[in-house]
Amino acid sequence: KQLVVIEKDDQGKPDVGKTALAAAYGDDKVDIAVGPTASPVALAMLPVAEEYKKILLVEPAVADSITGDKWNKYIFRTGRNSSQDAAANAAALDREGNVVAILANDNAFGRDGVKAAKEFTKKAKIVHEEYLPVGTTDFTAGLQRIIDKLKDQPGKKVVWIIWAGGNPFKIADMDLKRYGIEIATGGNILPAMVAYKQFPGMEGGAYYYFGIPKNKVNEWLVARHYSQFKAPPDFFTAGGMAAGIAVVEALKKTGADTNTNKLIAAMEGMSFETPKGKMTFRKEDHQAMQDMYHFRIKNDPAFAWGVPELVRVIPAAELNIPIRNKR
Repeated sequence: KQLVVIEKDDQGKPDVGKTALAAAYGDDKVDIAVGPTASPVALAMLPVAEEYKKILLVEPAVADSITGDKWNKYIFRTGRNSSQDAAANAAALDREGNVVAILANDNAFGRDGVKAAKEFTKKAKIVHEEYLPVGTTDFTAGLQRIIDKLKDQPGKKVVWIIWAGGNPFKIADMDLKRYGIEIATGGNILPAMVAYKQFPGMEGGAYYYFGIPKNKVNEWLVARHYSQFKAPPDFFTAGGMAAGIAVVEALKKTGADTNTNKLIAAMEGMSFETPKGKMTFRKEDHQAMQDMYHFRIKNDPAFAWGVPELVRVIPAAELNIPIRNKR
């Protein structure tokens, strides 16, 4: 059976995404939709999937609410959620004596991320949350508030950054060492990780970095990507491949039948191999359970970005991700 792929651009705008998805289901008669990148766009799309009774496979939007309180049975997600991010970062940062301030986007991604971070932080003390608008370029005022909250605290002081877009790592220009303040963050796309080079030893939790997973799917992806693009795959690339594999495996299980209810039955509890290794769609909320990675940044002159070296694979079974929907 030939798979026909139609691409639409949501432009990062919820209303555009919502309209495009309705057109895909209604006019183009698509059987399965995959995307989008931004959590606010994904949240706008969820009711459209329910209205048309068609599957929306979310990749890579992160907000917990997508497979949480805004979820419906037509939603699956190969991308990680905020809780998986938070659990992985907590594995790296949640230690007695750590004092944490969080800098986050003022949107669903940032706020769900902070909510999950607070839930998974059991030993460290969170003393401040700083939300700044998406697209912020001048972080000075927000960072000054963070410094003021942290500078006189006892213990190890950490700014935990939960951010997409822009460069909050300009925080390094504010001479944090003078106050004994360190920075921690999760993994990111390679261009964003150029800023990580100035923080060797920085720790966090990562969703994917091409040099970390050791499996045949990742070996194939990395080799093919280098040969085609002369560069390694980024974490959105790995996620896209995971989503593509999930669609194909689901269609194999239904014998290429695209009936939505048959696809849902096939996908609930389905395990499939990805560049990260095995993922499994949890039956209760269709969130893909997956390993995460505790990393430490190394400044390697061979790469333009800070290289996340593996400290430990955090197995999916250890992450203890809550089921947040109302099913």
